[in-house]
Amino acid sequence: MADLDDLFHLDQYGGPESLAELCFQVICKNLDIISVKDKCEYRNLLKGVVFPSEICDKLIEYVLRNDPNEDHDRFFTIFKNVWITKLKRVKVVGSNITDDSVQILANHKLLRLELTDCPNLTDQSIDYINANAENLHTLICRGTSVIIPEKLTAYQKQGYVFKIPNLRTLALEYVPICALEYNILLAGLTNLTNLDLSNSFDVGIFDFFHLIPNLVSLVLYNVKIISQAQAFVNNICHLKNLRHLDISQINPEDGVFTNPNTILSDIVNGLPQLTSLDISGTNLAGIEIVNRAIQTVEHSFYSDMYNNLCDIPGLISRVDRPLQFLGLYGANDAPCRRRNIPAKLIAGNANEDQILVAAHVYMNNKEDLMLKVISDLYQIYRYENCHRMDQALCAVLEAMEKYPTQKDIQISGSAALFYIVKMKEKGELEARLKKRIVRTLLIGMSIHKNEETMMRNGCLTLYQFRLPQDVMSHYETLVKLLLHLANNAQQESYVQRIGIFLLNTLACQVTGREKRLLGNLGCIKTMLELIKYRVESRTFDDVMEVAWSTMWNVTDETPINCQRFFEENGMPLFYRCVMQYSRKEELLKNMMGLLGNVAEVQSLRVHLMQLPYMVVFTNLIRNVRESIEVPYNAVGILAHIASDGVEAWTIEKPSRDVVLELMVEAIERWDISSERNINYRSFLPLLRLVDIYHTPQCQHWAVWALANLTTVYPHKYCILVIREGGLEKLNTLISDARPYERIKELAHIVIENCSHYSSNSNDMNVHSPLDEDYIYSSDG
Repeated sequence: MADLDDLFHLDQYGGPESLAELCFQVICKNLDIISVKDKCEYRNLLKGVVFPSEICDKLIEYVLRNDPNEDHDRFFTIFKNVWITKLKRVKVVGSNITDDSVQILANHKLLRLELTDCPNLTDQSIDYINANAENLHTLICRGTSVIIPEKLTAYQKQGYVFKIPNLRTLALEYVPICALEYNILLAGLTNLTNLDLSNSFDVGIFDFFHLIPNLVSLVLYNVKIISQAQAFVNNICHLKNLRHLDISQINPEDGVFTNPNTILSDIVNGLPQLTSLDISGTNLAGIEIVNRAIQTVEHSFYSDMYNNLCDIPGLISRVDRPLQFLGLYGANDAPCRRRNIPAKLIAGNANEDQILVAAHVYMNNKEDLMLKVISDLYQIYRYENCHRMDQALCAVLEAMEKYPTQKDIQISGSAALFYIVKMKEKGELEARLKKRIVRTLLIGMSIHKNEETMMRNGCLTLYQFRLPQDVMSHYETLVKLLLHLANNAQQESYVQRIGIFLLNTLACQVTGREKRLLGNLGCIKTMLELIKYRVESRTFDDVMEVAWSTMWNVTDETPINCQRFFEENGMPLFYRCVMQYSRKEELLKNMMGLLGNVAEVQSLRVHLMQLPYMVVFTNLIRNVRESIEVPYNAVGILAHIASDGVEAWTIEKPSRDVVLELMVEAIERWDISSERNINYRSFLPLLRLVDIYHTPQCQHWAVWALANLTTVYPHKYCILVIREGGLEKLNTLISDARPYERIKELAHIVIENCSHYSSNSNDMNVHSPLDEDYIYSSDG
């Protein structure tokens, strides 16, 4: 086994993705690039296309990862022609393939075949494998890929199950046969060097030596042997080449041996080549000798010198020749915490290093133990006792990727991820690594989206990233999950709250395409339902504020979402909120910001021209408030309505002239140097009002807004005025006789601010701080 420093590496996730990886990703998402479907939806490679094994092997891996729920039998027909495709090493994990696909794969005369968690396979696959097995050196069937029948009666006559003469490695989990039938199961496999029978039912006193004498590695994880322990030990001690032995247990009750010190001593003394031993979950480490002066009969024959150097009685003979690896995870009497252990690497839970060793050793084939390991990692990082952060991050990600359907691994893993990512400096996380973390979290959240703890952990971890930039490659998936959370989580729960906050963040700094996607996925409807519940139950919380803020962001320069707001009966809810929460400044700001976006859409302004709403807008500009945001947006709404002309004003009271007068009074109360809690991506809505000469009050509000923003935030907004042709419009306004003098004074302020900004800029074409804000920021 490698040194501890070599167990996990994040180096492979540093730097940009290779061209080959990008090509595989594109092909897997668009299989029509390389194949066509027949009438039955089975795929066939396009004529003229020939793929070597280096491409074919990887293609299977990427396709299975990209779409685990697809009918994979229809995909594997791509490899039916062995002359134009070539497979050598195939790994199929978590697939719905049937025996038909195994036949296609076997026809390639593979070197290695792994079938893990493929529940639709039967013993028919054995015949297909045997028929093309001359090159096969590794066969792995784990998890639900149980291809061995309960009885081997059908194989009695031929005298064997597998006819694979060159097989070196065989892994068969959950073998249901009785001990006597192992003679048939392993018959003819004389070249076998690695055997894994984890979770099998009954090995009994089977003598491995007669059939497979060359074993180097024997794994009997979770196989009960305590009832015939001494006979078992006597048998395996004939395997003089054995270097790795695993007799660990998940349930400590199945690992309680009589005379454990003697059993362990007989094993290590009878296997001279042994360098790796796993006795996790058993009592074979014995009881630590606290008082060295008191010796039991069982180990009294060892010298006092060796006793003082070893705290595991059965391993005293290995003091001068320590094991390379020793598994003590979950063993009785916590031997991993003892001081003198003759092993270089130890899997246990005494410290971070031991847990990481356990994660490495148990990653591929011990799902239940991995759950405990990941839980232990979480407990360590929860209290920030992390010294091997990169290795920990890699271990957690690998575990979550290998066991996506294991709810508890996903929950503990996502919790550990939260603390690891939180402790790491943001600059330390490479773009590819961020993408991998996000993808892993979203897979777990998608599978377990109704598990509140998983959703909470995922949301909190994602909040550690730069949003929305770091999740853009999975934007739609994340939005769907958050909307599901908002719709299905218990009202007023913490997980609903964190989900809504995250959704608002995703809506805040994206362009029109993402905003339209949010609307298409039902964001407006979901937000209104959350608000309706709170209005009807007279509950006020920050979720209500954030729900309005989310709609403010989603409707920014997105007319279709503004229309959805009306179609989902948003205006009656707006009115009820104003009536119930007239003193909630932040809530009013968010609601008026949203209606400000709506008012920018000319076809929708007719819905605002109703007496109750116009009274609300008018009252909001009359009241003097600490912040100008609410009256600012109220005046803006009225300015857009007034810009449609006298004929569009269809109510008698409040009259158009009164409202225009109130607008001017409100604007003149505001400090031109007021700091703002608002972001503009574009000034085009304001600049359109600059052209409304028939109603100068509309121009007044628009030009005041430009003067305020370029005065307080010149570095951010002067360039925006310049880019969008604002200076030309303002110069035209100044030279026109219709606007009154105050409007022209404000226009001069804007022009002077932009001139001063330009003179202080070395080069107007270089990247400025505005560029990112211009692309990503939005109102609200």
